[in-house]
Amino acid sequence: MQFFISDLHLLPARPNITQAFLRFLTGTAKNAESLYILGDLFDVWVGDDNDIPEYTAITQALADYSSQGHQVFLMHGNRDFLMGDDFAKQAGLTIIQDPQVIELNGVATLLMHGDSLCTSDKEYMAFRQMVRDPQWQQTMLQKPLAERKAIAEHIRSTSDSMNSLKAEDIMDVTPEEVAKIMLETSTVRLIHGHTHRPARHQLEINQQAAERIVLGDWHDKGWYLVADEQGLNLESFDI
Repeated sequence: MQFFISDLHLLPARPNITQAFLRFLTGTAKNAESLYILGDLFDVWVGDDNDIPEYTAITQALADYSSQGHQVFLMHGNRDFLMGDDFAKQAGLTIIQDPQVIELNGVATLLMHGDSLCTSDKEYMAFRQMVRDPQWQQTMLQKPLAERKAIAEHIRSTSDSMNSLKAEDIMDVTPEEVAKIMLETSTVRLIHGHTHRPARHQLEINQQAAERIVLGDWHDKGWYLVADEQGLNLESFDI
C-alpha cells in the first residue's frame, strides 16, 4: 500500500495542520509500505540548520515513522527546495528527483511537484529557474540564518501578493506541457500537487488513455491518494 501527499505547508502558525499530519502518520498511514511527499511539506525551509522547534518535532515524527518499517520519499516543492541531506538523514527519508517515474500497480507513473508544469506563469518560471540553480542555493545557504529567514519571508509575502493578481488559469498546469513530459517519460499516469486543485483528470496521450491525478493541499481538509490492490483512491478528511 502506497500513500501520496503534498502541499501541507507546515509552519508554526498552523499547529492544527501539524497535529493532523502527526495523526495521519500514526493513524491513516500506519499500514503503508511507503509514503511519498510530493513537495511543500513545509511552508518555508531556509536550510537544514533551522532552529524552529515545531520543525524539529516533525522531523522526529518522520524518523519514528520510518523506523517502524515505512519507506518515506520526499520531493522538493517550491517552498522547501532547500531541504538537504542532513534533514533527510535526521528524518529517515529519501529525497527523490522531480520528475520521478515509479511503477504503481503495474503502471508506469510519473511523480512531480507540479510547479514546472505551470508554464503560462512566465514570472514564476523565471523565479523557479533562479532559485533552483545550485549556485544560487549555495550562496543562499552561506548567509546567516537570520538573514535567510528574512529573505524567505520577503519572497513568501511578495509571492502571495503577486498570485492574488494573477488569473486562475495562469497558475494551473499547461495541458501541452503535461502531454509533453508524459510522452518524454513514456507514462500514462501523472500524480502531482502544487495547484491545490484536487481532482482526477482523464486524458489521451499518444492515442492512449491516460490520467492526471492532482493532490490537494492541507487546509480545511487533509488530502491523500492511496494505492492498494483495489486500485487508486483520492481521499480527504476534515482537519
